[in-house]
Amino acid sequence: MKLALIGFGQAGGKVVDEFLAFDERIDGGFIESAIAVNSATADLQGLERVPRENRVLIGEARVKGHGVGADNELGAEIAESDSDEIHRALDSVSIHEIDAFLVVAGMGGGTGSGGAPVLAKHLQRIYTDPVYGLGILPATNEGGIYTLNAARSFQTFVDEVDNLLLFDNDVWRSAGESVQGGYDHINREIVERIGLLFAAGEVTQGDHVAESVVDSSEIINTLTNGITTIGYASETVETNDRGVLSSLDAGSGLFSSLTGGEEEIEGSTTNRMSSLIRKATLGRLTLPCDVSSADRGLVVAAGPPRYLNRKGIEHGRQWLEEETGSMEIRGGDFPTTTRDEVGAIVVLSGVTEVPRIDHLREVAIEAQERTEEVRASAESEFESLMDTGDELEELF
Repeated sequence: MKLALIGFGQAGGKVVDEFLAFDERIDGGFIESAIAVNSATADLQGLERVPRENRVLIGEARVKGHGVGADNELGAEIAESDSDEIHRALDSVSIHEIDAFLVVAGMGGGTGSGGAPVLAKHLQRIYTDPVYGLGILPATNEGGIYTLNAARSFQTFVDEVDNLLLFDNDVWRSAGESVQGGYDHINREIVERIGLLFAAGEVTQGDHVAESVVDSSEIINTLTNGITTIGYASETVETNDRGVLSSLDAGSGLFSSLTGGEEEIEGSTTNRMSSLIRKATLGRLTLPCDVSSADRGLVVAAGPPRYLNRKGIEHGRQWLEEETGSMEIRGGDFPTTTRDEVGAIVVLSGVTEVPRIDHLREVAIEAQERTEEVRASAESEFESLMDTGDELEELF
């Protein structure tokens, strides 16, 4: 599935940079164009792979390249006022070559959380291709302002995109990691899951063709409305260049004679694949949720062709149907020859039972009530001050 990637803000730009590295590493060919938008000059200069001509500085007249300081209302304002700058960069995108836009942003900062929903709204108005969002939620220990920004951003972002894929930093930060090391690890986790999903189906000449291709229509039909979480599980396997072990595991005559033949090999690969699908679903999702609340789903098996057991994929897909209670669970495989892992990607779309989202909504409601109380108190104090001034005028 061909994407036009747009990273908004510091986190968004870094994730897009990592997407470009991943696409090159797996020879995926799923990125048609990559753009980074920011209000901070230093953040744009720190990118390694986004072409310099595709790095867009906005808000220069107001913040002079120094960022918006976690003020997402200001981030939204400058995204709106400088939308022409962003659209000029989009003019270089071969729209007829892409299947969708993916707007990537950290939802706790200022530029990305404020500007990404604004950009998504403009893209929806101008183009007919789907517009997806990839939002990265801040960890709760990052500070109250970042949680509040995420609460505000979520309310608008989810309404402006066809589907919002969410990644919760709270789940993925490891104790003892440095801040930079933690974010680098998280970015790789994000990109591996979502990159493999969108790379599936992008077959080029000489590639192994999947038995059941996961093309762009399968992904588009899964990512319709609401929010999405993604699970992934993998195992390292022996590949052709590792000698006799790869031959044994692949089902050579010697292995067959030692273990009872092809049926045992078939059973082993079937069990591995169905087990990986369960692990991907019940392990660490990008956004923890009640799996049964998913409205739609997609299962993608990725890895060396010999390990992509069709029966195992089908068993896993049927199990996911039972877990979700949804009949809209699609499935397929993505043969790769550049990795020594076989894995399962599980996409759960339209999920509704999400504790973190419930918490964000509570934060937004509390912030609104607090704002109204502060405003009412300020107005009362101002009126009291004015009354005191009138009384003083009467005395003198």
